[in-house]
Amino acid sequence: MALAKLLFFCIIDKKIYVEGVSFLERDSATSLFGKSVVALKNFSSEEIHLVLNTARKMKQIIKLGGDKKLSNLRGKAIVNLFYEPSTRTRTSFELAGKYLGADVVSINSSTSSIVKGESLRDTLRTIEAMGVDAIVMRHKSEGAADFATRAVKSIIINAGDGAHAHPSQALLDLFTIEQHKGRLAGLKVAIIGDILHSRVARSDIYAMTKMGMEVHLAGPKTLLPRFFEFDGVTVHEEIDTAIKNADVINVLRIQLERQQAGLFPSTREYSRVFGINKDKLRLAKEDVLILHPGPQNKGLEISSEVTYCSNSAIKDQVQNGVAVRMALLDLTLNGGTK
Repeated sequence: MALAKLLFFCIIDKKIYVEGVSFLERDSATSLFGKSVVALKNFSSEEIHLVLNTARKMKQIIKLGGDKKLSNLRGKAIVNLFYEPSTRTRTSFELAGKYLGADVVSINSSTSSIVKGESLRDTLRTIEAMGVDAIVMRHKSEGAADFATRAVKSIIINAGDGAHAHPSQALLDLFTIEQHKGRLAGLKVAIIGDILHSRVARSDIYAMTKMGMEVHLAGPKTLLPRFFEFDGVTVHEEIDTAIKNADVINVLRIQLERQQAGLFPSTREYSRVFGINKDKLRLAKEDVLILHPGPQNKGLEISSEVTYCSNSAIKDQVQNGVAVRMALLDLTLNGGTK
């Protein structure tokens, strides 16, 4: 039992259990002002609602077109520090900061002093010394964002740390689901694929269970963690039972770089057994919503037909990512839109 507490997960009778924790005080007025965003494990349902409600306002601004430049964060400086490649997350955070009126600088590890051997701590302290208010950071190592909060006083927004957490992705997933379904509580969500290596899956599970959603996982046994720390989640050995009568199917990217370890027989076999196609969708509800964090391996974890079908909200996720990240920056740096 003592050993289980040191690991990410623990599974009993195919049910997953965890003790929910929130590091924020629950005052009558929920606020994220001045707080770093490291993992949704540390969020309450009230704080998640606050982000989603703020994102709704931000999306209206994006949809209006024309001049989207606000003055909410005028005079604030934000640095995007990415140690891993990114298109959606990095670009949406950059646009989010600019739409809110902040000065935004993006740093790529391959073109910075990082390639000369500068440590993460020194890089963070150098950036902070320039008067930066917030650092949006993606790093390959689990715990890097939490380390950053102790290394500097600037607000840290975790844009993904190893296989640990990706809070803004999970929040945009919730926002997209609520937009299409009109609610969150009581919905059945099936998360399919590489759960073991997925920071998206972990953040989704924390967020979805906090919001009263029923979460089901399915994937090859080699891509499912042996130990779980989540309450209210069911693990399936067969994909059919996971997606049966599902309201939402969230398809995870198969990280092909992991395939070198032989975690499943072949991509062809994976596609046949676990790939989401039109035939498998018939098991879910007729109005099932399809999500994918991107980038996709079309024809492997998801078919092109499903990607572009009327049930797909993958394109909406991209736009909603900007709105949610605007909400996070506004709430943490400004206290929220007045």
